[in-house]
Amino acid sequence: MFLLIYEPIIGYFDFQRFKQKVKIDNDARMKYYNNAIIGLWVPTIIIILIIVFTELTFKEIGLTIPTINTEQLGKWVTYLGLGIGFLYLLFTLYYIVGFKFSDKIGKELSKKKKEELEKSVIEPLLPITEKEKKRWNYVSLTAGITEEVIYRGFALFAFAYLFPNLSIWAIILFSSLIFGLAHTYQGFVKGFIRTTILAIIFCINFIGMDSIIPLIVLHFLVDYIAKLGD
Repeated sequence: MFLLIYEPIIGYFDFQRFKQKVKIDNDARMKYYNNAIIGLWVPTIIIILIIVFTELTFKEIGLTIPTINTEQLGKWVTYLGLGIGFLYLLFTLYYIVGFKFSDKIGKELSKKKKEELEKSVIEPLLPITEKEKKRWNYVSLTAGITEEVIYRGFALFAFAYLFPNLSIWAIILFSSLIFGLAHTYQGFVKGFIRTTILAIIFCINFIGMDSIIPLIVLHFLVDYIAKLGD
């Protein structure tokens, strides 16, 4: 219900209502942030309770120390995926650290952000005031933890458990498409398509490391960078 109804459908129409409210309500962003935090933590807590009261373990959903695993996807795909993930991390850290210490990089980030937002529908969502930027930190942290637990750790395990005859690639594609659907409010290309591709890379990294912990960190940084710049 959460993966197929709440996130992609209810979430989409909720964002459309938010875009109208934010024009007349100064507290609309804070309310939307709070609802997003609650909406993601509720299913995550349910997953944790399932682990506590059943035979499912934290390790099976990737909450464990990373190790290299090339058995399921093969060495070529695993190391290629890990390489892309590492480059993505370096790229993100470059702008986050550079924004703090380099005026040149700060201006470059602001310019890129402006160009991106001119073609994006999510501009109303991004924080403006200092209060909103502080709350955005919690939104980013929540998304990093909960979405990796839900869409990578638990979803991949659940689909493999429910459909044991499916190949690992079918499971990766299925879970990634669902993750993309949850972001259709950002638009078809930049929301659904780009997020689906990113989810596939994240799935490969999860399987290649047997852990979602590095992905939680990367996911947080990717969302956190949205508050930087003018």
